[in-house]
Amino acid sequence: MRYKLSVCFVLFLFAGLFPCWAQKVAVVLSGGGAKGVSHIGVLKALEEAQVPIDYIAGTSMGAIIGGLYAAGYSPVEMEYIITSRDFKEWVSGKIDQKYIYYFRQPFPDASWMSFKFKYDSVLQTQLPTNLVSPVSMDFAFLELFASAAAAANYKFDSLMVPFRCVAADVDENKAVTLRSGDLGSAIRASMTFPFYFKPIRIDGRLLFDGGMYNNFPSDVAYEDFYPDIIIGSKAANNARPPADDDVLSQIRNMLMEKSNYDVLCESGVMIEPQLKTVNVIDFSHTTEFIDSGYVAAKRMIPQIRKFVLDSVSPEQREAIRSEFNKRKPPYVVKNYTIEGITEGQYSYVKKLLRTDLERRKKTGDTSRNQSLGIVKADYFRLLAENRVYHSYPQLTYSPSLKGYELHISAKQENNFHAEIGGNVSSKSTNEFFLQLGYIYWNKIAASFQSNAYLGRFYNSFKVGGRLEFPSRLPFFVEMYLIGNQFNYMNTSNTYFFDFKTPVYLVHRENFIDLRLGFPIKRTGKIEIGFDMGRNRDSYYQTNTFTTDDVLDKTLTEFYSPSVTIEFNNLNRKQFANSGERFQTEFRFISANEEHSPGTTGNETVKYEHWHNYPAASLSYEKYFRKKGFYTLGIMAETMISFQDFYRNYTSTILISPAFTPIPEMSTLFQNTFRNPIYAAVGQRNVASISKNFDLRIEGYLMVPYREIIQGQDLKASYGPVLKKAYPAASASLIYQSPIGPLSLSYSYYNQEQKPFSFLLNLGYLLYNRPSLR
Repeated sequence: MRYKLSVCFVLFLFAGLFPCWAQKVAVVLSGGGAKGVSHIGVLKALEEAQVPIDYIAGTSMGAIIGGLYAAGYSPVEMEYIITSRDFKEWVSGKIDQKYIYYFRQPFPDASWMSFKFKYDSVLQTQLPTNLVSPVSMDFAFLELFASAAAAANYKFDSLMVPFRCVAADVDENKAVTLRSGDLGSAIRASMTFPFYFKPIRIDGRLLFDGGMYNNFPSDVAYEDFYPDIIIGSKAANNARPPADDDVLSQIRNMLMEKSNYDVLCESGVMIEPQLKTVNVIDFSHTTEFIDSGYVAAKRMIPQIRKFVLDSVSPEQREAIRSEFNKRKPPYVVKNYTIEGITEGQYSYVKKLLRTDLERRKKTGDTSRNQSLGIVKADYFRLLAENRVYHSYPQLTYSPSLKGYELHISAKQENNFHAEIGGNVSSKSTNEFFLQLGYIYWNKIAASFQSNAYLGRFYNSFKVGGRLEFPSRLPFFVEMYLIGNQFNYMNTSNTYFFDFKTPVYLVHRENFIDLRLGFPIKRTGKIEIGFDMGRNRDSYYQTNTFTTDDVLDKTLTEFYSPSVTIEFNNLNRKQFANSGERFQTEFRFISANEEHSPGTTGNETVKYEHWHNYPAASLSYEKYFRKKGFYTLGIMAETMISFQDFYRNYTSTILISPAFTPIPEMSTLFQNTFRNPIYAAVGQRNVASISKNFDLRIEGYLMVPYREIIQGQDLKASYGPVLKKAYPAASASLIYQSPIGPLSLSYSYYNQEQKPFSFLLNLGYLLYNRPSLR
């Protein structure tokens, strides 16, 4: 250490005696997670003060900022990137909605969490290594840094500013200085905070966040560059001693070694912005932190100028930056390779992705280009298959091809998976959900699945599978055997014999669901379906019954072809607050009704009748872009079914479509909100109290074309045209927990009795696909 200080001091004396000798200034940026964005403000202030920046080094967030600067980005451009919506999605693990392929999404279910199993032992689960998905961030780093790495011929000394970053090799328990290779991968390794992000391999070594061993690489900058002056920017501190009752502080101390935050030279200056304590990936204070870094650096400019005598004008700096950026090869992708998958799987991928690259690869035609935008869409299309457990992309420039080669390192997803979930409620709609699945992937792809819902209100099973056929227009064929049972008697807290809606209603469905599906762009799909099975309804027609009474039973045997078109990019499967959804369905129903009378109706003989009718539905919901904390949502729904009456009023209502915009409504038998022809509109007001807390106030109005009325003979008949309108409203406080939504709701439904409902619910009120709806 004394030797280093002596050298710095001698160099400083020579700089003062011989001002014609150009000084070399190194900037060192610490880690610090989200607080590290303050380095942008520091760099901005240094450039304004015309302080030369000849070398730059950083760890973790400091590596990202330093890497951007070395890659030719100005502080203004860096601030734009870091404050953008895209950056927030990268660090939170979200994928841009335009890259979500709804065609590949499974039918929504009540699952809370998923477990993966190794092929050789279903008893050995694979625990996740990261809390945040790195998919978006990995490709973003490719876009930001690949051209700069190519311009520097993959030597960090040849970047606009020579650059170093530090990562951690946990196998050898030491810090690793990265000086060459893929720039984006080096920075990605340096900022891989344990458990938050998945580690990557460079040259066979599994690397993590460099802050584990060296969170302020002043020594690296000195030993690699021998600068005259070191300017440090500190946005982090060593961890506090572990607390007895704080597990995170204990883990932090186990993982992070104490770092030396000295600049190592007497001719050095440390800039320390005043920053509040935040979570590692909490970027909600980005603008504030950048300003703090700028102010702190401005205050230190006089101190810096005691050591730094040279200046670089804005024109000079812009010329240097412009010259380097001109050297960056444009993003033209000529070839791709995928490693980590079998030959059969590679054949599947070639069919799945756009075939232009593969055809040119075989023929040697390099005259046409593949834009990075198309490649990005293809990359996310591959990941949407849910057959790749992990992938990492890299772009390498090939002078001979005059373009880039895309290398994808992939790891196959485990074959077996299981999901558990359900619903815990203050009412009797509690249920348990379990699903088991198997994925097969070779030249063809198939998935097999079985699930079960168990509860008082809802019981169900589902068994079947799906075949995927990759091509420029991919499609799937799926077939499932589904059994549903809805016991509406169990959804009411109290039962009164004078309540007009029958209190004993059990609806059962057993049917085969066959579908052929094609994508419509990224967010849509069209499905051609065919259902065949039977529904069984058991009910009393009145509430004046005894234990000696016999239930009415209606058996409906049916077949029903259908066509469904849907576009969906809602951000959640329940209680969404962004995106939109459009669905229209056309269906023909041929059903044979068999009614066995009970003792609470007027019939005494069995009745059989065929019903043949078309039906069409259309629904739309949209959440407009958030303004501050408020989001406006709208919805509309219409249903037209030319069904005729069943034998009695209750069986007619049971077969009629239901309007259920509030999740609780799906658990209630509400005859006022069931009708073969209706139109409905609604408004959803969402106030985001915090990232995971929403306050929702929503209201709806349903207008049936003609109300279905129960006569004295317990038969169904129509009322006047457009004479009734039924409102429904709900106010809910919702917390999006790690396993599912926790909601506290107070709702109003237009009924003659018990119009108000209170519900505390954890989980999802979602079910397997129903028949005829």
